[in-house]
Amino acid sequence: MTSPASSPSSTRAAAKPANPRSRVITASLVGTTIEFYDFYVYATAAVLVFPILFFPTGNDTTALLLSFSVFGAAMIARPIGAIVFGHFGDRFGRKATLVASLLTMGVATFLIGCLPTHNEIGPWAAFLLLVMRLAQGFALGGEWSGAALVATENAPKGKRAWYGTFPQLGAPIGFIIANTVFLLINFALPHPGGAGQRSADFLAWGWRVPFLFSAVMVIIGLWVRLKLVESESFTKAEQKGTIRKFPLAVVVRHHWKALILGTFIMLATYVLFYLMTNFTLSYGTKAASLETAAAAAQTAAANGGAPYDATAFAAQFYPGLGFGYTDFVIVQIIGVVFFGIFTLLSGPIADSIGRRRLLLWVTGAIIAFGLTFSIFLLPQADPKFTGALTQAFLVLGFMLMGATFGPMGALLPELFPTNVRYSGSAISYNVSSILGAALAPIVALWLWQLGDGNPWLVGVYLSAMGVLTFIALLLSKETKDIDYDENLGLGATGSL
Repeated sequence: MTSPASSPSSTRAAAKPANPRSRVITASLVGTTIEFYDFYVYATAAVLVFPILFFPTGNDTTALLLSFSVFGAAMIARPIGAIVFGHFGDRFGRKATLVASLLTMGVATFLIGCLPTHNEIGPWAAFLLLVMRLAQGFALGGEWSGAALVATENAPKGKRAWYGTFPQLGAPIGFIIANTVFLLINFALPHPGGAGQRSADFLAWGWRVPFLFSAVMVIIGLWVRLKLVESESFTKAEQKGTIRKFPLAVVVRHHWKALILGTFIMLATYVLFYLMTNFTLSYGTKAASLETAAAAAQTAAANGGAPYDATAFAAQFYPGLGFGYTDFVIVQIIGVVFFGIFTLLSGPIADSIGRRRLLLWVTGAIIAFGLTFSIFLLPQADPKFTGALTQAFLVLGFMLMGATFGPMGALLPELFPTNVRYSGSAISYNVSSILGAALAPIVALWLWQLGDGNPWLVGVYLSAMGVLTFIALLLSKETKDIDYDENLGLGATGSL
């Protein structure tokens, strides 16, 4: 669809888009960076802090499982957020919806940093943590899709996948910022009992600082997003009368196949993402011997005011790699750098050869990667060799993560027309979070135990999810040549 060449206004619009490239990139990148920062801060605390301060059961595995369960609960809230924010984003526009999602996420994260612990208010501490976590998930349910639409709906022709990688880049940047903040706190606090992360000062107040710091980032993000102008695609949909009163009904009735395919196309990405971040942090920092773990658990129980049962602890113990927290996070951050690099590289490749073709190759590699866990992630006689294998594992895994995550910023929105694009992409992305991200930490913990400390079953789980994604890609069509100006959706305003 072309506009009359003689129109001065259309000529000016072509020469100077409503949202300049720098504003589009900054608004999509800054927002998702803050959102993922908030998410990672919680994920780190879910391993290091919350089992001790909010779930002091006296059983190390049970406390960690409860902490992961609250972590996963946010995934249940994400599809609800996708429906709510998707409705308003498709009905009234992208800009206001993005501002609301960012503000919700920021307030919830800040309040987590203010919560009393179990020692102060008992089980109510865990309940309040759950409420704040649900609010985080609700907000993230609307954040990603809005940021992806800001990027792709304002992208030049032939560069939609490249522009779509900028909101994706918020994931590695948010990870690096969040973990750097935790590391700085660790270095700044005294450790009279040794260089362990969970010092008395860290458990008393240090863990709160990353949550409170998010307020500064949210203010910056809001300032950038308030300067956005509504996308041209949405404006055209309004002018053509294709905006629908109930976008959810339309997308479920007329685009259900795209919803299902989008959900499973994203599945392997989610499972890989949370295994590389959440599970590896748990596995990497878990003691490699029962004696070391028992001493740490006894100290943690004393700090948390919980009873310690040596016999029960020995019965449920299973080993990890035995890294110190600081050492492992540095190794993890190095891997995440490759996550960011390959996220950016995936965009131009997806624009050149197509999203589907690229993702078929990457998903095949993820399936193979899942079968290597017992090669890379078992303790070796030489600790340096263990460290080298672990670093290689994280670099390879995060390279694959960038290559699969990057194209999703374009592919999922392209599955849907403009008038239901926010709802459709948000629902697919966030329903997949239940099947992948919500279950991955819990399933991985169970499989880790089932393997008596050997993570090979965790890798098989990743490969199985990769097979499901591979099938979904085979059943889907290439989307790179879809014209957003033509694919506005059908129907008059006010109808279903």
